[in-house]
Amino acid sequence: MRKFAIAGIAALAIAGTTAVYAQHRWFHDHMAHMRMSPEDRAAMADAKIAAVHAGLKLNADQEKLWPPVESAVRDLVKIRIDRAKAREAAAAAAKADDQQKPDPVTRLRTRADNMTASAAALKKIADAADPLYKTLDDGQKRRLAMLTHRGHHGGEGWRFQHGRFGGDRDRDRGQDSERL
Repeated sequence: MRKFAIAGIAALAIAGTTAVYAQHRWFHDHMAHMRMSPEDRAAMADAKIAAVHAGLKLNADQEKLWPPVESAVRDLVKIRIDRAKAREAAAAAAKADDQQKPDPVTRLRTRADNMTASAAALKKIADAADPLYKTLDDGQKRRLAMLTHRGHHGGEGWRFQHGRFGGDRDRDRGQDSERL
């Protein structure tokens, strides 16, 4: 009897684990197929910029240094949104026309161009943020790290991970998870 009970518990554990794994896989597969619209991306960027601004609790002198930072971040966001629109349009055109993917050299050139544009935008953010950052106290710097996930993910200042501001590693490979 005891062996049947142990075997039954083991079978339930295996079946339960399989069901949980299947549900977990379904959720991640489902989420991978969701695409944000350009309007969704813009709304998310607005919310993230507002969150950083609010979280910093800038004083009057610091507040004067915020507009160039926000403008530079918005320029990067625009690049990301435009790139996503172009990628989606190209994918739709390729699907409609049954075209083949670009050759590896063309993809390398496109990726290099995208990285160049992103690098210029990131430099603009760094140049705009430098005067403001120098005025932040330790609490504001800590909040900036948390709000931009710098402290959590080890990235650099204004970079966000997984659906947020950031570098070009995955986006330029045609991934559909556009980061702002």
